[in-house]
Amino acid sequence: MAITAAMVKELRDSTGAGMMDAKKALTETDGDMEAAVDWLRTKGLAKAAKKSGRTAAEGLVAVQVEGGRGVAVEVNSETDFVAKNAEFQGMVAGIAKAALGAADLESLLAADMGGKNVADTVNAKIATIGENMSVRRMAALEGDTVVSYVHNAAADGMGKIGVLVALKGDAGFGRQVAMHIAATNPASLDEASLDPAVVEKEKQVQIEIARESGKPDAVIEKMIVGRMAKFMSEVTLLGQAFVMNPDLTVAAAAKEAGAEITGFIRLEVGEGIEKKEEDFAAEVAKVAQG
Repeated sequence: MAITAAMVKELRDSTGAGMMDAKKALTETDGDMEAAVDWLRTKGLAKAAKKSGRTAAEGLVAVQVEGGRGVAVEVNSETDFVAKNAEFQGMVAGIAKAALGAADLESLLAADMGGKNVADTVNAKIATIGENMSVRRMAALEGDTVVSYVHNAAADGMGKIGVLVALKGDAGFGRQVAMHIAATNPASLDEASLDPAVVEKEKQVQIEIARESGKPDAVIEKMIVGRMAKFMSEVTLLGQAFVMNPDLTVAAAAKEAGAEITGFIRLEVGEGIEKKEEDFAAEVAKVAQG
């Protein structure tokens, strides 16, 4: 596979590795970006383990809570200009309210929204605003108490990041946890709910890193135990240092508050979507050519 300059730049941006190291990693992994990140990590050449979290698509995430049920919905648009449009925001708010009675994305798209279903409402708005839009995701959460938080709010109940937290206990503490989740983006509630494939992949990466040190297997085993414990403290909500009080883990803070966190949802606009970027001059030239 041909390794392009854009691929090298993306890998450098996500890992902090040097240009030649990034190019070699991509060459060694046949252009597989995730594998290249892991290759750099095993060689000690990546400054961070994070994959590129670049948000490409525009739009809004809206949250709604009613009783012990909360929903979060992502509605995408082509430009941030439309996301700031009051007409678009009104539609998003209506979709979020409709989601309170929907079981999943399919049923949401079929749900009534003032005489039309959600899918037809979006299609009609595409015709009037003149920009492509889509209801991309819906997630629901239930619990004794469900609280919501929106980061970078564009309007009431909607913004770039939407968080729901289910808990037994004080709603005020739940809101603090929701703000923490918006900032740290944990992968799961706790170790038990973390994808086993993610755990195994990280373990193998850490084993390879340890082997590069040349230490004996007995020492490597102890190193892995410590490194995996650190990994869990970084990616699980209950294991993370609480943003509001870094001296406590979220689990310890919940215990101190007399609360039990039972679940959470975090949606961020454009997660995992790549949007083609064109050189502006080239775009103008293309239009001029008809």
